[in-house]
This record gives sequence, structure tokens and C-alpha cells, in this order.
Amino acid sequence: MSHFFFDNKENLVDQAIEGMIRTAGGRLSQLKTPDGQRIVVRTDYDKSRVALLSGGGSGHEPMHIGFVGEGMLTGAIVGDIFASPGVDAILSAIITVTGDAGCLLIVKNYTGDRLNFGLAAEKARALGYQVEMVLVSDDIALPDNPHPRGLAGTILAHKIAGYAAAQGASLQQVAEITRQALNKIATVGLAISSCHLPASNSRERIPTGKSELGMGIHGEHGITTLNTQNSQQLVRTLSEILLEHIGDQRDLLLMVNNLGGCSLLEMALLTQQVLNSPIAQRISYLQGPATLASALDMKGFSLTVLSLDDELLAALTAPVEVSGWSPVYQPTQMNWQPSQPLPPTSTVTPSDNPHTAELLRSACQSLLDSEEQLNTLDSHVGDGDTGSTLATGARFVLKALQEKKLPLDEPPALLRWLGENITTPMGGSGGVLLSLLFSAAAEGCQTEKFLARGLLAGLEQMKKYGGAQPGDRTLIDALQPALEALSQDKPWQQVVASAKQGADSTAQMKKAAAGRSAYLNEDTLKGHKDPGAEAISIVFSALKVD
Repeated sequence: MSHFFFDNKENLVDQAIEGMIRTAGGRLSQLKTPDGQRIVVRTDYDKSRVALLSGGGSGHEPMHIGFVGEGMLTGAIVGDIFASPGVDAILSAIITVTGDAGCLLIVKNYTGDRLNFGLAAEKARALGYQVEMVLVSDDIALPDNPHPRGLAGTILAHKIAGYAAAQGASLQQVAEITRQALNKIATVGLAISSCHLPASNSRERIPTGKSELGMGIHGEHGITTLNTQNSQQLVRTLSEILLEHIGDQRDLLLMVNNLGGCSLLEMALLTQQVLNSPIAQRISYLQGPATLASALDMKGFSLTVLSLDDELLAALTAPVEVSGWSPVYQPTQMNWQPSQPLPPTSTVTPSDNPHTAELLRSACQSLLDSEEQLNTLDSHVGDGDTGSTLATGARFVLKALQEKKLPLDEPPALLRWLGENITTPMGGSGGVLLSLLFSAAAEGCQTEKFLARGLLAGLEQMKKYGGAQPGDRTLIDALQPALEALSQDKPWQQVVASAKQGADSTAQMKKAAAGRSAYLNEDTLKGHKDPGAEAISIVFSALKVD
């Protein structure tokens, strides 16, 4: 099974490039070449300034096309997924955008990129063009590697070189400024799963619960497998590696880069933990969390640091018009503001009524006794916690009953207390629905002077906000017929029977229209009663009403 959205693997990259160009606000275009080479350039490039070209395999988006535009790259040459572009494509790009000011090639330190860009540079020089090349080798995860890989630090090289070129610096000056910056850039990353190639069914090689330090952005093996996926431990490990590498350097820019598969929630968590890690005191500026240099959908992240000076800070904070850049900013401390307190809940005067106390006790105990049964029912049609949620509410009420905190002799006050207090222990939609029922029932009791009709008024509020009606396969299918029978002064056994019939009927309903069951098909629901309706039936059966 493929983990990749695509139509035709053969033209996937070409279609993606077209999508990037058509959503760039007219800032980008593709060079029309006889061989259909993938060269994307600024529509406003100026040959009087140093041209900046970068590139490599696709699959690292927004690198490289996402950084083509004012203040950064003149153009980008891209190959197939994880494959370097060819020499002719690179040479064609150089010839098209380079004027007398010359061209700088920003190349990640991979064999294919070095060879193809290097040969293209030699051919361009032979044709009379001024061409320089800088290699990005910011990976420090493999300390003994004679050819450190180019990772997310490439983005900073694009920005620094772009600023220098925009200021009118010469080719030699732009190249030297970029090389000096690259000497101070270090990146380390890890992942808990590799990437998935289009149409590939390869199995995940990283065991569950482990992570791989230094995995390459093409899915290459890293330096070691770590026996944890704990984010705090992993962040600490990476920050210690960076600290050991940079020595006493301070005033750091920290880039937090998503390798493609992490959620925004995870990236926010990782960033927070970096800002509490051993390297935090050295960080003056932050970039991200953002996806800047990805590895398709690899579930991992990288940390990049650069020791700043005034010139580098000016370069990195200068405005640009590209789609992929994430602004550099100063992190702040956690901010707290006082909130307005909620209005106090209604005060109640505890009172005693043995009959009401026994009804409450029986109802709550029935929910405690059926916790596992209701959870099992819910596991077929929901998330398996209906019994536990109701049991939590039941324990809360029983505790208040035992501590004699309830106005047992005043039904409206008792219902109001339940409506105001039941949401906190229960949480979730179940607690809110019961709160609506009890709160509106309390008002109904005041108006109707009759408990059953008051509860029916509460049921109408529950239906209004919950969105369910009889027949929608919810607790209403048991509660409404039972309350209607009660309001009609039917014998109690008929009230109990109405609740049971309503609950049983949900097992035959083909479609749920509310709650988590609404996402399930007929075959999944068939034969399983709704757990909320069954809970209503259980409670009514447990009550002993004369």
C-alpha cells in the first residue's frame, strides 16, 4: 500500500512544480527547454547582480523552489525525487540567468550534487561565465565522515548569499560571505520513522519505541539507534551534541526544522523543550518551528545553529519574497495573563430526603456496577469510555451525597446543583449534555411544578444543543420515551419498559446521526446497542419508585 498521494509517478514532480509556480503569485516561471528540464527562476531576475542558483533532488520541499525570489535565489534546478539534476539542466540555468556579475552555485555536499554542479560550473567557465560554488556540509551527526552532508543549513546559505547579492556585492564577496557563514553552521537531526517513496511498499526499519540519530534526508541510516522516542530526552541529546560541537559560541540562531512528517502539535512541543534544554541560554534568535528542508514525510526533526554577528543578523532578518522562508525572531518567556473569574455557582442549602437519597444512590451505583459493560458496548461503536465517564460522574455525586452537601428535599435546587457541577468531573460532551439536561430541568421544575415535565424541558435543551433526535441512535432513544411515560403518570414498570425498549431499538438502527457512531457504517453498528441509551435503561431499571 502506498503512503503517497499521486496520479502518475512519471510526471509527479512536473505536476508539483506547476502547482508551486501557479501558487507563487506570478513571481516564478519555468524555463522552457527542449528536454523539459526542471529549472524554476524568478520572473524579475536582474543580470546586473550576482545570480544565485541552488538545487538537488525533489522531495525536500520547500527547498529548493520555495526559496526562489527576491532576497534569496535567482533560480533552482531540481531532479527527480532524491536525485540530483543533470549537468545540462544546471548549465542551462547558469547560461540563462548569469550576466557579467557572475553566478554562485549553492550545493549540498552529496556526491551526485557535487559532481553534476561541479561539471556544469566547469563547462560554464569554459564558455566564459564567472562561476563560483560553495558546498553546504552542516551535518555534525557523523563526526568522522570526510564529507559531511548538507542539511537544513542550506536554507541559511540561501538567505545570507541572497542578502549579499541584493546589496550589490561582487561574486567573490558573496561566495566568501557565504563560506564564512557555512563554517559556523551546524545541524543535527533524528527521526522515529523513515520517509515513504511514491509507490513504495517498504517496511519501516526503526523499531517501535526507538529513534535514529543522524538519519539522512534521503532515508539513509543514521549513526545510532536510540532506545527512546521521549521528546524531552531526544531534545536534550541533540542540544548536548550541538553544544559539544560549537564550544563556547553564544548569540545563536536556532532553526527548528520539521523533516516532513511531524504534526504542528509535535513541533510546538519540541520547540518548547529546546527552549528549556541545555542550549537554551545560548539562543538569541529562533527560526521555526517550520518545514524548511524536508525528507518527504519523514517523521523527524533537525536543529540547526549559527553563531550570529551584526552582519549575519541583518542578512537573516532582511525581508524576502519567497514562499518557503520562515521569519527569524527573538523567543520570549512564557506569558501569563490573569483571567476573569467565573461567576460563583449557586449556593445551596443541604437538606435531607431519604427517598431522594436512595434514588440517587441507586442510580449512581448502577452506573458503577455497569462501567465495564458500557465500556465494552462503546468499544464497538465509539472510543470505549462511556462507562468510565458515567462512573466518574456517579462517584462525584455519591461523594457529595455521603458528605451531605446536596439539597435533597428541593428537586429544582438538586437539579441545578447537578447541572452546575457535573461537567467538571465528567468532562467531554457527555458531561455537557447532562449539564444541559439538569440545568434546564431545574428551570422546568420551577415553571411546571412537576419533575417529569421539568426533565422533558431539559431533554429539549439537550436535543437543541446536542443535535440528536429520536431515531438517531443516542441516549435520547431511551430517555425520551421513558420521560414521556413518566409525565403521563404511567406505572413505573411501564416507564422502565419504555427505556429498555428504546435502548434495545438502537441495536437495529442502521445509521447514527450524532456522536462518534455517526462516522461508522451499518455493518459496524449492526447488533450493538448504543451505550448511552443502555446506560439510561440501566439507571431506570435500578430505581425503585412506588
